[in-house]
Amino acid sequence: MSVLIDPPNWPGPRDLLWSHLVSDSSAEELHAFASRLGVPPRAFDRDHYDVPETVYERAVALGAQAVSSRELVTRLIASGLRRRKIRP
Repeated sequence: MSVLIDPPNWPGPRDLLWSHLVSDSSAEELHAFASRLGVPPRAFDRDHYDVPETVYERAVALGAQAVSSRELVTRLIASGLRRRKIRP
């Protein structure tokens, strides 16, 4: 059971860089961790939370495993929790 976070590489709102926060075991684990981290539910998108660079170090301190973006996606897919966008 792991909560994973990738480096804050993704440009986003408020001129911040953003990370993805996922679980490789369950959505419940992910939601509970995000709540402890203080991430609002509106930051959830299908299978991950978008989190700003300002919470990255705190996420790691709380136990999130820092991994590359490639490893995060690989482990998310392998877990069966990946939810792709439906294209029209």
